[in-house]
Amino acid sequence: MSARLTAVLERLAATIESRKGGDPTASYTAKLLNDPALAAKKLGEEAVETVIAAVALKSQEGGPDALAAESADLLYHWLALMAASGVSLDAVAEKLEAREGTSGIAEKASRGT
Repeated sequence: MSARLTAVLERLAATIESRKGGDPTASYTAKLLNDPALAAKKLGEEAVETVIAAVALKSQEGGPDALAAESADLLYHWLALMAASGVSLDAVAEKLEAREGTSGIAEKASRGT
């Protein structure tokens, strides 16, 4: 991951955290933080939009800028969902670290899914 993306995500995560307890009528982020089910729904919508942009990229309809924009929305909504659900980014990192060096096929088989 680029240092630039890491820095942006760290700032964004801090901004999202700062919105906890905020007025949901005045802040979209506070609204998501106040309703984890809504945050999850919005993440799902953004995931679908990201997939659509990726498919359009292959057909040259959307272009790289559309995929980058949808990816930014996806990352924002993922960070908001983690904060709304009380899941720390360190907990996610721990799960990823535990999977390092394991093939995706082997890791998935170990979960029985």
